[in-house]
Amino acid sequence: MTFDRRAILSFIRRAIPWLWRAALLMWLASMIQPPSVRVTLMPPQTVETTQPQVCVHTRLIDEVQEWVMQESLVAVREMGAQTIVEFFPWAYIERVRGVYDWTQADRIMKHARNQGLQVIARFGLVPDWARPHPDEQQTTLNYLTPDAYPAFAEYAAAFATRYADVVPAVILWNEPNLAFEWGYQPPDPQRYAELLRVVYPIIKAARPDVLVLGGALAPTLEPVGSPHALDDVLYLEGLYQAGAHAYFDALAVHTYGFNAPADAPPARDALNFRRAELLRAVMVRYGDADKPVYITESGWNDHPRWIYGVTPSQRIRYTLDALTRAESAWEWAQTVCVWVLRYPRPTYSYPDSFTLITPDFQYMPIYYALQAYARGWQTNEALWLPAPQE
Repeated sequence: MTFDRRAILSFIRRAIPWLWRAALLMWLASMIQPPSVRVTLMPPQTVETTQPQVCVHTRLIDEVQEWVMQESLVAVREMGAQTIVEFFPWAYIERVRGVYDWTQADRIMKHARNQGLQVIARFGLVPDWARPHPDEQQTTLNYLTPDAYPAFAEYAAAFATRYADVVPAVILWNEPNLAFEWGYQPPDPQRYAELLRVVYPIIKAARPDVLVLGGALAPTLEPVGSPHALDDVLYLEGLYQAGAHAYFDALAVHTYGFNAPADAPPARDALNFRRAELLRAVMVRYGDADKPVYITESGWNDHPRWIYGVTPSQRIRYTLDALTRAESAWEWAQTVCVWVLRYPRPTYSYPDSFTLITPDFQYMPIYYALQAYARGWQTNEALWLPAPQE
């Protein structure tokens, strides 16, 4: 077979302009974005509730679409919760030293305000510029050292001041008694006490009325010297021994039920809902009985293959019993915040079974049980409530 070289070159010359046009059209097509969902605010809303201590932890900071934030907070209001806990990472908002990007936080606060909700703001995660250079030391986003405490305090004060009308309280760090949450440094109550000592006066100088919550300790039985964590009761005792009592207005507590019912008695060697009473006893023993407790994470998990899972009906019963106990017997507990409303996307593992609503907004039976409790609706004795009618 023979080829006409001149014919081939002629074909290529004629095809090149069309190839350029096709490439241009493909580039233009790739730039076309579907219109985003237009979000309009509702008339100002009010939460209808008979149980003001009911609260839920949300996960809105990683949401991309604003309508999802709005829909999530509508669900919180309709459930009868007046308060949410939300994470506002320092690393997200102050990516450049002294430059705050409030865009995502503003969206969340706008819709919380519109739905009549209060927000307890949880702070954490350290920006790159406030951690050692990677060439010097590899660190995680949780790696916080004393030289970064003043900058963290400035961020916390700026945040509390900006959202003074909707943020009554802030939480300084999350579960510092876990090595993972402390940047894989050994958990150290004295170091965390020093963080409170530095940050507390700066926040209070900027906004005297904000409540500064310390603690937010993970429930764990890890002994002294463990590389993984430190027992939360021992850690809290260490905070008081380090003089931290003057640098927080209330204690944030994480108390999960694990496999036990809500009325399981507290014990030093047991993890259950009433472990919060052991932490309260430490506060009383160190003369801090006048300070309230905010339970900022709590709940049960109904994953069928998780070692700490319970059945869905047990999850409902235990959660309602826990709320009833806090209301009737824990006069020191200001909130009981259920973990967690929903995740931005599935984890495809047991954490999905902590949620009240799936990422695609399927409402779980426990949501309706909590709604009936918070709003004072009469229900029958069935633990599985019927799905809403179309």
